[in-house]
Amino acid sequence: MKKLALTVVTLLSLTTAFAQNWTVDKSHSRVGFTVTHLMLTDVDGNFKTFDASITSSKPDLSDAVIELSADINSINTDNERRDGHLKSPDFFDTAKFPTLTFKSKSFQKVDGKKYKLTGDLTMHGVTKPVTLDAILTGPVSMDSPRGKTEKLGLKLSGTIKRTDFGVGSSNTSVVSDEVEIKAAGEFGKAQPK
Repeated sequence: MKKLALTVVTLLSLTTAFAQNWTVDKSHSRVGFTVTHLMLTDVDGNFKTFDASITSSKPDLSDAVIELSADINSINTDNERRDGHLKSPDFFDTAKFPTLTFKSKSFQKVDGKKYKLTGDLTMHGVTKPVTLDAILTGPVSMDSPRGKTEKLGLKLSGTIKRTDFGVGSSNTSVVSDEVEIKAAGEFGKAQPK
């Protein structure tokens, strides 16, 4: 029994020792979306306030856990009136549901830099599984004033139905039910303390 306990402790400490934590560089990242207005033209938007991280214990990031959160009150479609309407109970109801979150469950390589990212998206108080296409570039090592750093890039795209999350009415013909998700992030490897 002692041998088993020692083996488990050793494995856990090795996993912790090799854990890689990557933090988002917000100045080089974006969390956005596109909807179709009046079934005629695309309207882009994004969330100005967000956070994201990647954690992995494998150097190739094949076991990566990707987490994202966005403050829905920071929604920006370049139109204050529309942004106010999106925050209202007609759509996001940010007074009750101010945050959008995503946590991955799997990150599977498809080919080359292409992956399938599956996880739970929570929005408007509803959690649903979603699958997104991902492109992972890097990691690359680079010199900086603080010494060597490692960076990587992650692009995500996919489509969800807003009514699956209770956002807006299914009777709304002003805005498409399908919402295209588009996110791109630059991440830096956290240095061990």
